[in-house]
Amino acid sequence: MSFSDSESSSHGGGGGDYKFFRQISRDRLLHEMLGSTKTGDSKAWKILIMDRVTVKVMSQSCKMADITDQGISLVEELFKRREPMPGMDAIYFIQPSKENIVMFLSDMSGREPLYRKAFIFFSSTIPKELVNHIKSDSSVLPRIGALREMNMEYFPIDNQGFLTDHEQALETLYAEDAENSRHFNICLNIMATRIATVFASLKELPFVRYRAAKSTASRDLVPSKLAAAIWDCISKYKSHSQLPPDRNM
Repeated sequence: MSFSDSESSSHGGGGGDYKFFRQISRDRLLHEMLGSTKTGDSKAWKILIMDRVTVKVMSQSCKMADITDQGISLVEELFKRREPMPGMDAIYFIQPSKENIVMFLSDMSGREPLYRKAFIFFSSTIPKELVNHIKSDSSVLPRIGALREMNMEYFPIDNQGFLTDHEQALETLYAEDAENSRHFNICLNIMATRIATVFASLKELPFVRYRAAKSTASRDLVPSKLAAAIWDCISKYKSHSQLPPDRNM
């Protein structure tokens, strides 16, 4: 795979505009996400709620002091018991999974929601059926201040590198008879999603290159399958104008 032209894109055409990868991630989380909720009657202190994955995304780029500076008074975990605070707004930074949506709706539906208003930011693309699931609850809709895809589901480790947090990927993808395991496609798709969110953050449309398979053995086909899955995700971002148009080859 190739990060084609990523350096020139990061510089934005001038040395003064250069930002390290981790700084780009930090700015998006603090300003594009948390800072965007400071509107109208929502300038007061808020609660930030995250799941197991997004709390790692946040902690890899931001310090607690950074988060507090953006008006966050309390950070909570989605699936842990939380005290009702109906006088405060909440920011949800979560994965777009069915379990997370069910938990969010249980927080905000009915006559006594846990919080006054909710700003929801998803770490990757949310399936249409889950959006419809949210819309189907008429008691929740008036309480939603924002619903947006951040497309940030990677873990910066320094100024130029990141992880997808798959310590067992080699075993999962290359083990004997791996392709027949249900974990194979799950691992492949999650890795592709997380790699694609990197380019969404960089606003970079890459050339996706991979080693050509020398045989039809499942192990030789892993690079091409991963590349295809990444490009599928990137194409979806492009169709929603989250990435620039194709560059001339």
